[in-house]
Amino acid sequence: MRTVHRAAAVLAAVTALALTAACGPAEDDGAAGAGKPTPAGSAAPSATASPSATASPSAPASPSASASEDGAGGDGPGDDVFPCGTAVLTFTATLAEPTTGSYLLKVTNKGSRPCRALGHPVVTFGDLDGAATERGEAPGIEDALLLAPGATAYAGLMGGPDDGGPGTTVGSIAMTMETDSDLEQTPLGAPTPGLHVSPDTNSVTPWVDNAEDALSL
Repeated sequence: MRTVHRAAAVLAAVTALALTAACGPAEDDGAAGAGKPTPAGSAAPSATASPSATASPSAPASPSASASEDGAGGDGPGDDVFPCGTAVLTFTATLAEPTTGSYLLKVTNKGSRPCRALGHPVVTFGDLDGAATERGEAPGIEDALLLAPGATAYAGLMGGPDDGGPGTTVGSIAMTMETDSDLEQTPLGAPTPGLHVSPDTNSVTPWVDNAEDALSL
């Protein structure tokens, strides 16, 4: 009976050792695996940054219109309107009243832009010194007559009556414009056959927009 118990004890011990041997390495391997750092997976290559879109070149700024050298300004919003110079005008002188030597002066804007007819025409008589005396008050620059392309301005010129008093007869006149600047101008001429010029009574009116007013001022 004791022999059976001893055999049973030995068998139990052997079984326990067998079980320990079977479980031990697996646990050790698990522990070892837990203790070792798991190799990190290779990081995925970062996406190549897309090149930034090339900025479109800005459109070149339009050159600002330069002031015209002929005395005519711009006509767009905010543009200045310059005084009329002789380069953009045609000029005529027509006899209106022989007894007083009165002539109707007319200028027309032949340019492509508007301009202002300032003050009085500057009129000289043939080879005589000096210019015609200004008659009547002219508006200021801001209120001066605006001449659109093709528009006309008028002024009245009087040489004076040929009544035996002092005076000289001339066959032509020349005209330039007031410009309130040092703009160079070429005088515009017109024939005035037999025009008597009195040193005391010759005169010229400011520019107006109709012939009737020009001859009645």
